[in-house]
Amino acid sequence: MSYLTPAEFVTKMVDTGESKIFMSTRDTVIRAYMAGAILALAAAFAITITVQTGQPLVGAILFPVGFVMLYLMGFDLLTGVFMLTPLALLDRRQGVTVERVLRNWGWVFLGNLGGALTVALMMAFILTYGFSIGPGAVGEKIAGIGEARTLGYAEYGLAGWFTIFIRGMLCNWMVSMGVVGAMISTSVSGKVIAMWMPIMLFFYMGFEHSIVNMFLFPSAMIMGGGFSVMDYMIWNEIPTVLGNLAGGIAFTGLTLYATHVRTAPKRDLI
Repeated sequence: MSYLTPAEFVTKMVDTGESKIFMSTRDTVIRAYMAGAILALAAAFAITITVQTGQPLVGAILFPVGFVMLYLMGFDLLTGVFMLTPLALLDRRQGVTVERVLRNWGWVFLGNLGGALTVALMMAFILTYGFSIGPGAVGEKIAGIGEARTLGYAEYGLAGWFTIFIRGMLCNWMVSMGVVGAMISTSVSGKVIAMWMPIMLFFYMGFEHSIVNMFLFPSAMIMGGGFSVMDYMIWNEIPTVLGNLAGGIAFTGLTLYATHVRTAPKRDLI
């Protein structure tokens, strides 16, 4: 049977988290770089489809192709390791420490950022023919997204900041479900279907994904978006990363681990 039971795939989640913590720095960075680049290209793909069709749902339906590709290749997103690596710590795996978990997060963050920025520069170059013409409809759309999701939040002050944070939580609830989806089946088709559903949901709902944003906002600034790097950091990336961390651990990692590994005692029938 291609479907793994929850007890089986949650144990696999803990094992995977442990393996990522002890992975070499070189492999961690390369895998994270490729993940950031592929997801960024998928975001550009989805935005292009949305602009050309006028239908955001079509873009959302097709965006998960990038997520599927990168996880089938064994690459790593920060949002995924946010959920997986703490489980190895909770399970008291030998040699797993808070410092090693944080180290893994740091290298994955840098790798994802490098990959996303590379694609941002490539897309900006091809949309402007080497910065010799305007960015066109797709570039203008990206610039508009950047302004709306930084300055648009800033207008509401603290309420806007917490709106981003909650959107980040909801995002990684779904994204980490997609990461788990890659583990619940031993067939490629089963993995793809299980990954596709939650990723489509998060993208269409406009939830905040820190790695997608590493592509969107630098692209938006290159394309003429009227906001600064500081606007991006304060009014998007920082609360998004924190929300992604909280959502992945609380809504997916802990709930699955607590109910399928550290299960509570059975009720007395009397």
